[in-house]
Amino acid sequence: MPESSETKKTLKKKIVFKPSYFSFPYILLCAIFVVLPLILVFVYAFIDDKTGHFTFSNFAEVFTSANLILLLRTIGIALLTTLICLLIAYPTALILASSPFNKFVILALLFIIPMWMNFVLRVIALKELLTLIGVKNGLFASVIGMVYDFLPFMLLPIYTVLTDMDKSYSEAASDLGANGFKTFVKVTLPLSAKGIASGITMVFMPVFSAYAITDMLGNNNTTLIGKIINELFINSGTWGVGSAFSFVLLLLVFGTMILSNLVGKSPKAKGGAK
Repeated sequence: MPESSETKKTLKKKIVFKPSYFSFPYILLCAIFVVLPLILVFVYAFIDDKTGHFTFSNFAEVFTSANLILLLRTIGIALLTTLICLLIAYPTALILASSPFNKFVILALLFIIPMWMNFVLRVIALKELLTLIGVKNGLFASVIGMVYDFLPFMLLPIYTVLTDMDKSYSEAASDLGANGFKTFVKVTLPLSAKGIASGITMVFMPVFSAYAITDMLGNNNTTLIGKIINELFINSGTWGVGSAFSFVLLLLVFGTMILSNLVGKSPKAKGGAK
């Protein structure tokens, strides 16, 4: 007996392979290597290292006066690094994205090529350079190292947004009588807010855990919270306190991401100021 047309359509739907199926391995890897470790960190944050019982004392250890000073120092260094990267990257991206230079992609690649080199080798080379010019280890050297290492992460998203920006908005502002400064403030800057937000997120968050730079270029006054977490997990084996530190740090990172997404989705970021 011949099959009906409805039965054939049903069979075709059953054997159709959807492109979304390719995401299943990625979801599985994320569940194993991202979600599961985060759950373990959350669980260990409430477990006492000595007794193995449920406790809030790990968070009390995190919010001691000494650790709060360390946390504020980490936030301060991260904010300073992010601000300097923004002040350097935005004018640079604006120049590279302008019509005379936009065709020379090699100029943008000069800022990205250092990222291909090993991270430790870059910091060692910078340390030798700073030693030659007489810059001692400390906050100044550490900030230079942070800016040198994370500047491309700020430059690239801003450069991409400025390159893809519709130039007709700037031309329309000029036709309406706006000068260069007003066009930049009212048109270019709001339209590039999404790239700025992405750059701030890509610089601010990694600085918290980039203790290797402060170890090689800093001193006791430039210790970051990432180093303390590493020592708690690796050296002292106090997983509970280390997980509590990591959990607080994770909340700060999530807060930064939420703020940057709000900036990127603001009306001015989408369509410019009206």
